[in-house]
Amino acid sequence: MIRVSNIKIENSGNMGSQMMETSHIKGLLKGRIAKLLKVSENAISDPEIVRHSIDARKKPQIFDIYVADVMVLKGKESDVLKKSRCKNAESVKRVHYVFPESGSETIVNRPVIIGSGPAGLFCAYELALNGYKPLVLERGSDVDERQKIVDDFWNGGELNVNCNVQFGEGGAGTFSDGKLNTVVKDKYGRATEVLNTFVKYGAKENILYENKPHVGTDILRDVVKNMRNEIIRLGGEYRFNCLVQDLVMEDGNIKGVVTSDGETIESNIVVLAIGHSARDTFEMIKAHNIEMQQKAFAVGYRVEHRQSLINKSQYGIESPTSLPASPYKVVMNSESGRGVYSFCMCPGGYVVNASSENGYTCVNGMSYNARDGLNANSAIIVAVRPEDFGSSDVLAGMYFQRDLEKKAYELGRGKVPVEYYKDFRRGVLGVSDDNSSVDSNDANKPQIKGEYVFANVHEILPDYLNKAFVEGMDKFDHMIKGFNSDDAIIDGVESRTSSPIRINRDDNLQSPSVSGLYPCGEGAGYAGGIMSAAMDGIKVAEVIAATFKMF
Repeated sequence: MIRVSNIKIENSGNMGSQMMETSHIKGLLKGRIAKLLKVSENAISDPEIVRHSIDARKKPQIFDIYVADVMVLKGKESDVLKKSRCKNAESVKRVHYVFPESGSETIVNRPVIIGSGPAGLFCAYELALNGYKPLVLERGSDVDERQKIVDDFWNGGELNVNCNVQFGEGGAGTFSDGKLNTVVKDKYGRATEVLNTFVKYGAKENILYENKPHVGTDILRDVVKNMRNEIIRLGGEYRFNCLVQDLVMEDGNIKGVVTSDGETIESNIVVLAIGHSARDTFEMIKAHNIEMQQKAFAVGYRVEHRQSLINKSQYGIESPTSLPASPYKVVMNSESGRGVYSFCMCPGGYVVNASSENGYTCVNGMSYNARDGLNANSAIIVAVRPEDFGSSDVLAGMYFQRDLEKKAYELGRGKVPVEYYKDFRRGVLGVSDDNSSVDSNDANKPQIKGEYVFANVHEILPDYLNKAFVEGMDKFDHMIKGFNSDDAIIDGVESRTSSPIRINRDDNLQSPSVSGLYPCGEGAGYAGGIMSAAMDGIKVAEVIAATFKMF
């Protein structure tokens, strides 16, 4: 197979990447590749797109950049490459994902997977595909019922502490942008397996090659439901509204779990795919003296800008018809040495009330597949380290998060507190060009799922973090004009960027404290997003399968 890189197609008007059908794009690519390889179009297969990105460095002239693979139908690849002398072409071998053969140890009852987020879902899916018939226990509801419960909360109803933006089928990622980019190396093909699986169960094919792929919360809900139905068809089982309250252990081995209705479910394989917000479960694990450690993470705020402002900066066009709503990525080091950076950026998206405990408020970002909302939003966060937590308690980072979320709840009186950046900056630094506030008639308006209220958001984080945040906002204005504009909206608080703890595991991915207990995914501290969590779930499934016979 020959891979050709850096194939440029000018993006102009209705011929842009957002407007062309995949078949038309492939037709253009085939002609370009044939010329580059100095062969006829009949001599090569239809191209398979490997990667697509947008080059806007010479805005407003914009190019779609493709990487594509073709097969030489007659003749040798080496001869074609030698003859063409194309510097952007090379021979490649694709990595195909292979699940391991079954081991020899005996399973006592079927594997139990706690949590149905990306890690638990893909662990269950791979096990089910290979005959292990897993049992998935989820504290929240199935995705359809969950949507109703979350909508009710966003419309002013009471918070359901077991079913919300954090808990329920699909995990926290279900109410997010559904971003599928990752920095995890993929020499075993796990990332490709995740993407192919998403497409098989309802995601759009372009996630296989987009540089920054995303599914969108509207499509992702159907995908996780379709995967669940397949797991059940293969002999697996789901139990919703089933909170695991305790672990059953004996002589250093896992024996099962105890659910909230008092049932004991026996198994010598338990996967802890609990997500980063399962604070009651963290406390239960600590009570059992299961080995854990503090972990650095980051906290900050959601920042909203008009999407047209971001488009203008990135594309040179406020409202492009042939381009997607523009994302961005910004990063800097503050004078104090702390990293300040964007996280979970949602073009054309919404800020969401992502609370999961009564008396505590936190936010996240979400967008639909179309990304057609008026505002762009991103978490702008500041790194925090264990020495910031004020205690050696293994759960001190979790308590640090809670302190911030309690302040946010009190400031907003249960609603999401928001503040214009001009007022936020003045509150942090105590200086301003004048004493006036932003003219709310012409200013950017919050795009939030859930109730919100204007408040002193700058009172949530401690001074040293607020100052690093302001330093970052002002520095990012040099990268994106208008980033620190007066009417940029600051929403509080973004505290659930990643798990505040790591549940330790050994080379066999089991807890050193409890044989048969497999900490997994983002909540256990081994992932940071949908893709890496799903890949970690697959990795745990592989270890289980390589050790045990099929159930």
